[in-house]
Amino acid sequence: MLARDVGVVVIGRNEGERLLKCFSSLGPQADRVVYVDSGSTDGSPQAAEKMGHLVVRLDSTLPFTAARARNEGSLAARHRWPSLRYIQFLDGDCELISEWLEIAYGFMESHPNVAAVCGRRREKWPDQSIYNKLCDLEWATPVGEAIACGGDSFVRVPALEMAGGFRAELIAGEEPEMCLRLRERGWTIWRLDTEMTAHDAAMKRFRQWWIRAMRGGYGYAQVTCLHRGSRFGLWRREVRSAIIWTAGLPLLLALGFSINPIFFALLAIYPIQISRMAIKRNTLDPLSWVSSCFIMLAQFAAFFGIARFVWNQVLHRSSRIIEYKRAG
Repeated sequence: MLARDVGVVVIGRNEGERLLKCFSSLGPQADRVVYVDSGSTDGSPQAAEKMGHLVVRLDSTLPFTAARARNEGSLAARHRWPSLRYIQFLDGDCELISEWLEIAYGFMESHPNVAAVCGRRREKWPDQSIYNKLCDLEWATPVGEAIACGGDSFVRVPALEMAGGFRAELIAGEEPEMCLRLRERGWTIWRLDTEMTAHDAAMKRFRQWWIRAMRGGYGYAQVTCLHRGSRFGLWRREVRSAIIWTAGLPLLLALGFSINPIFFALLAIYPIQISRMAIKRNTLDPLSWVSSCFIMLAQFAAFFGIARFVWNQVLHRSSRIIEYKRAG
């Protein structure tokens, strides 16, 4: 039986059947559940209410972000159940593995300096598309003390309160950003070698993958701008890499080609880099080569996200949610 000091906050927007499966995965042990809805038009809030969950509908006059949804969900949970010491955050397109909450709870109880813990998030249908498979590979992060957790994580309430929650204005990367602030305050983050959630990316088209990668670039730039002086330097390398591969090198090649056509041969640097990454992973595995090609292509998508962030900064425009998924 789940401890009475654990709550669950689920966030979603038009997840449809995926959300119902998410709720079903919680089982009868999780009876302190808050669902936060970001303007769904598919009846998600009503479905959550029918299942007996506390529902929070975000004000549509303010920009929707996952960070804002998690903040309002955690506030509602702590208000309804003041004795909560832990909150499991969960995206509405994920299903919780039945043993996870008990494992996470036991680990946190024996490690008081840990602010948040996560396990292995797996893609539910990795063979439906190469894009789903790439998501599954992306989430195979190292076990042990970690830099950050993702959207599915088991968080200690006092640490969450000390950090002031998530930054509501971030449209991506809100979890690593909060983890950075927690680490600056002396907390640690851990990734356990156990199954945590099954995720339904539902990505079957290249455009969906591109938008998701572009959103990642936007998040890189936004978080890097916020923490320019941080000793942890979160995502500075990713921003530099996207700018170099997408803008710096092409500009250099164009200038060189204008002087001497032989500089055109330097375009080989792109396939060389792809080959280097593939060989480092597994030379004989075709997936290594495919994923390396997509990693290089993602640099271009990320650059467009970075440029979009810079443009919004110049125009003093607030960030808006970037969605890649169709309604459930």
